[in-house]
Amino acid sequence: MASKGTRSEREPAERLPVARVCVDMPLAHLDRPFDYLVSTGDDEAAQPGVRVKVRFAGQLVSGFLLARAERSEHEGKLAYLEKVVSAEQVLDPEVARLARAVADRYAGNLADVLRLAVPPRHARVEAQAASPPDPAGSAPPPEPAAPAGPAPSPGDAVVDVVEPAAGGWDAYLAGAGFLRALEEGRAPRAVWSALPGEDWPLRIAEAAAATVRGGRGVVIVVADARDLDRVDQALGAVLGAGRHVALNAAVGPAERYRRFLKASRHQVPVVAGTRAAMWAPAPTLGLVVIWDDGDDLHAEPRAPYPHARDVLLTRAQLAECAALVGGFARTGEGQLLLETGWAKEIAAPRPVLRERSPAISPTGDDSQLARDPGAVSARLPALAWQAARQALQADAPVLVQVPRRGYLPAIACAECRTPARCPHCSGPLGLHGARDVPVCHWCGRASAAFACPVCEGRRLRASVTGARRTAEELGRAFAGAPVRTSGRDEILTTVPAEAAVVVATPGAEPVADGGYGAVLLLDTWALLSRSDLRAAEETMRRWLNAAALARPGSAGGRVIVVADASLAPVQALLRWDPGWFAARELAERRELGFPPAARMASVTGQTAAVSELLSLARLGDDVEVLGPVPATDDQERMLLRVSRSRAAELAHALHEAAAVRSARKAALTVRVQVDPADLF
Repeated sequence: MASKGTRSEREPAERLPVARVCVDMPLAHLDRPFDYLVSTGDDEAAQPGVRVKVRFAGQLVSGFLLARAERSEHEGKLAYLEKVVSAEQVLDPEVARLARAVADRYAGNLADVLRLAVPPRHARVEAQAASPPDPAGSAPPPEPAAPAGPAPSPGDAVVDVVEPAAGGWDAYLAGAGFLRALEEGRAPRAVWSALPGEDWPLRIAEAAAATVRGGRGVVIVVADARDLDRVDQALGAVLGAGRHVALNAAVGPAERYRRFLKASRHQVPVVAGTRAAMWAPAPTLGLVVIWDDGDDLHAEPRAPYPHARDVLLTRAQLAECAALVGGFARTGEGQLLLETGWAKEIAAPRPVLRERSPAISPTGDDSQLARDPGAVSARLPALAWQAARQALQADAPVLVQVPRRGYLPAIACAECRTPARCPHCSGPLGLHGARDVPVCHWCGRASAAFACPVCEGRRLRASVTGARRTAEELGRAFAGAPVRTSGRDEILTTVPAEAAVVVATPGAEPVADGGYGAVLLLDTWALLSRSDLRAAEETMRRWLNAAALARPGSAGGRVIVVADASLAPVQALLRWDPGWFAARELAERRELGFPPAARMASVTGQTAAVSELLSLARLGDDVEVLGPVPATDDQERMLLRVSRSRAAELAHALHEAAAVRSARKAALTVRVQVDPADLF
């Protein structure tokens, strides 16, 4: 929508003639609104939240109109808005406030956050008239109902404790009270430990329906498209047609933008989606939900690298709305919410948990392999092989979780066990198939004539066995049962309730109709031995997510974990006690000074650039500097640690230092991440 009249003819609008604009310039020293004049011709269209074009440093630049004002603090002459791109108000005021808070939290720029929050424009889609109201209820949600009790406060929490009933939310202590608080328009905040075998998408849909009945909107974030499909179906079944939208990049840019506009125009009360949906607008926001917050897919890979959990919790705080952090496992961040009193726990009592849990057994004794030829051929301890065979004989599917994809991702010399490395670049060698030659994972070169540099041996053995090789071995061991794989190349969504072996990598486990008869957790050392701060927590999450797909023990469901029973993650799995394990992890991190008990910032770049930024940052005496340590591409990494109470000051200091460098037009870039997911 272009400005009317020539530049010389333009006159400022009579009322609120000043537009405050966030200019799309990713430079830290320009991270502030800039004032422009609104002409009379643009007065009607130039509303907060619209896209605009402005002249900035001699260039025509995009931006968002944040607000209108009567006057500007700028003493010089103001330029006019060059163009109102569209009268569509795509930046919701609530989302704009959230974006500023997130930028400050992560030492980032508002322009970068808005680029994440608002999808690219599709003019054709935008120009289409809004669809007529769906008879099933796509009309805007009803006006918020008056609260039955006192006005809600940000600290409202789950206080009702009810006796568990047959199922649904009633199976959880405080579950029914949580729904009741949502329906009454209050703001309960909860960390939910889901029961094994729980139909969690249906529970989330029920919470969303209760919020909508209270006259408020809902934003739901899940990790991947498979989870979103399940939530989408559950919302449709509970809310009815036309009452929600699912934001998914897989539907294509045009369709995704069409769905975003439905949310932006407040035509639907509920929005669900993957990570980007954390920014989705919703009418009178009443509830934010995140499922499986420990999944690394929730971490945004683009600057300023926010995490969906933290964005949603910040949103709940700013909007004074309800929050639900759910999963089969529990992260340290979720445990911290409980220990600080910010949220209350929703969990089932032990009798209900025992009734719903599968029978879980550890087996770390591989000496039993020699006692059973079937177990030997399947590369399984005897207990795991027997559990799988019994499940298949009962015509039930068996799930086998393998941490690594591929065939043989790592190989070694069969004589001296030296890891096989590429003779050209020293990268690790692997095999893609039984008859393939070794190939380097780094440079992709084949090493058909490989010879061990230590003993000159030419025979190779497996160091790490991948999902495809495991499937091949299980196919020989259970010749009568079909073997299917689910991983990066093909991810299965569901499998029927019939005898079959399903080999899956973590996160790709399909749901079985009626549950799996047996779940085998193999190569657990590959998860537990990673040099990662969150290795144990991530192991616990992957195990519980897989074990939750098994049938209850009363129906014959079994879980076999090939690991030492004395390990803390195994103990937590045996008791199905994610809360105990999360509390233990949080206590260790608090003692060591690691997130979430403390705040850390990572500064990565060339040595000179990192040194310059840290010298410019006005760091307090309480900031602990760790490093440097080598990073990728000949860069180094420094870590800065402070208490949680000083986190905002650290982020501000780093952003100010970055602003000085950008004003000086520093050639070398520095990557700043607050609380990075990959600390080690």
